[in-house]
Amino acid sequence: MKTDTPFLNLFFAEQGTKLDRNVHSMRVLFILIFSMNLHSSCTQKPHTNAQEKSLPAQTFLNVAYGSDSLQRMDIYLPANRTSESTKSLVLIHGGGWTSGNKTDFAGYIDSLRTRLPHYALFNLNYRLVNGGTLFPTQEKDIKTAIDAIVAKAALYAINTDRISLLGFSAGAHLALLQAYKNPSPRINAVIDYFGPTDLVAMYQKPWHPLVPMALQMVTGQSPETGNKIFEASSPARFVTPQSPPTLILHGGKD
Repeated sequence: MKTDTPFLNLFFAEQGTKLDRNVHSMRVLFILIFSMNLHSSCTQKPHTNAQEKSLPAQTFLNVAYGSDSLQRMDIYLPANRTSESTKSLVLIHGGGWTSGNKTDFAGYIDSLRTRLPHYALFNLNYRLVNGGTLFPTQEKDIKTAIDAIVAKAALYAINTDRISLLGFSAGAHLALLQAYKNPSPRINAVIDYFGPTDLVAMYQKPWHPLVPMALQMVTGQSPETGNKIFEASSPARFVTPQSPPTLILHGGKD
């Protein structure tokens, strides 16, 4: 991944966190989504609107959920969707909060739509870290995007009680924060591919000497000067018995 900051370029290059090398078999993903959403089918409402059942598949690209050019999402709605039965999967790209794009998922969209024909897909962009948009801007964008999805649930014909999140790296971190910190809307399940979960520990016990400086550049602070932002940005600090089912996948080189 490439950023506008040479220091961060060096850091991420040394980590070798390229999407194609870290992503596990998509078959695991499909099985996981099915299993984590299975319990919600027990509460599915039996009645559907006849007009909804005849809805065609639709795609909407670069739909705005805010005024910034990066506050955009691609929406893929399945055919025959209904507001009672149609689940949603929100995709959040990685890139160390400083880079990446929803196009990182482009190679998987067709496969996801084929194998998960009853899912609506929402592929998000969000504002990246630079001099004017330090963390938690990115966290706020994810919340804003999901609120926008829920607000238009009737238009999209999706069930707002059956929203799952999937993210890679920084995107997984953002997915976990959304699921654990915000009681509304209720997230049904989370899939975390090699996302950081505790920024305080990550800073204090880094696996790489450049990690602390990278986190300072992302947040504009350190735990010594701004411990609240580090704690508030650590998903592990918000886990409760009520947290949604979560699968965390890490590899030996993550």
